[in-house]
Amino acid sequence: MKVAEPTVERLIQYYRLLIQMKEEERKVVSSLQIGEILGIKASQVRKDLSYFGEIGKRGVGYHVNRLCLHIENILASPKVWKVALAGVGILGTALMGHAAFQSYKFDVDALFDVDPEKVGQEIMGVKCWHVDEIAKVMGERDIEVLILAVPTSAAQNCVDKAVLSPSLKGILAFTPATVVVPEKILFYRVDIFVALEKLLFFLKEREGKH
Repeated sequence: MKVAEPTVERLIQYYRLLIQMKEEERKVVSSLQIGEILGIKASQVRKDLSYFGEIGKRGVGYHVNRLCLHIENILASPKVWKVALAGVGILGTALMGHAAFQSYKFDVDALFDVDPEKVGQEIMGVKCWHVDEIAKVMGERDIEVLILAVPTSAAQNCVDKAVLSPSLKGILAFTPATVVVPEKILFYRVDIFVALEKLLFFLKEREGKH
């Protein structure tokens, strides 16, 4: 079943919200309540959830635990993905320390940097290599995913080295840089400044209406 990217993004939002509701020991939630919290139309919530099979009842809503498990099964990975992180500066270190990095879906297996004080060391239990070795190390360790947290000026050079690894399948880049990658590599960019500009634009629009 081919699922549209926006649908997957919303499912992840639903799942995170339901995890929070479970922690709050909430038992039942409606599509309207989910939509109001996440800023999504209730009809869209119902459509997304029914796409994978009926799980709620009209007039009753969704059982939080059951719906959470249902979405967890949809998002479940068939294996543990091996991940490498390039760039162990302020951003990379923050990512390593984030709770989301403690996931059963992936394992951070290698770090890469150019800082001689970091190369050859273990950082948070993971060995760091020089970025020049990225293709060799990723290939030898069968690492399929690269998280890119290097400075903008170094992004393309790092990617050019990494794509020489036969095991690489996808890159998640935390950089505003325009990066060229081979068509066979799945590439996603996270640009916080685009999100900030979007927020500021709509704040301006809202203030203009008052």
